[in-house]
Amino acid sequence: MTDRPLEADLAAWGKVITLRTTGRRSGLTRVTTIGFVEDADGSLLVAASSASTGWAANLRTDPRCLVERDAQARPYIATALDEPGRAAAITRLILKYGTPAERLGLGPAFRLEPAA
Repeated sequence: MTDRPLEADLAAWGKVITLRTTGRRSGLTRVTTIGFVEDADGSLLVAASSASTGWAANLRTDPRCLVERDAQARPYIATALDEPGRAAAITRLILKYGTPAERLGLGPAFRLEPAA
C-alpha cells in the first residue's frame, strides 16, 4: 500500500496498480503507482515514460514484482516487450488514460504475468 491516499484509493478501485519492485542497487522494496491495461489472458501491460525510470530499471534487473490491485496483492513476473508489443501497449495506455499518457513513448514497456 502507498502512503499517498489518492493513489491508494485509485489502486483499491482498480484504476491503477501499486507496483513493488526490488531496488537494483539497494535491494530494498521500491513502491510506485502506475497505469496499466489488462490483456485477455490476465497479464498486465505497463510502460515507463523514460529509459531511466527507476521501476523499469528495477524490473530489467529483477523481473519479480508484487502488484496490488483491487485491494489484493499478487506476485508477477515482468517481461520486456519488443518494439511492436511496446508500441501496442503504449497505444492502449493512451486510449485508456488519455493525453497525459502520451509521454510514455520514450521508455520501455513490460508484460506482467501472474507468477506460478
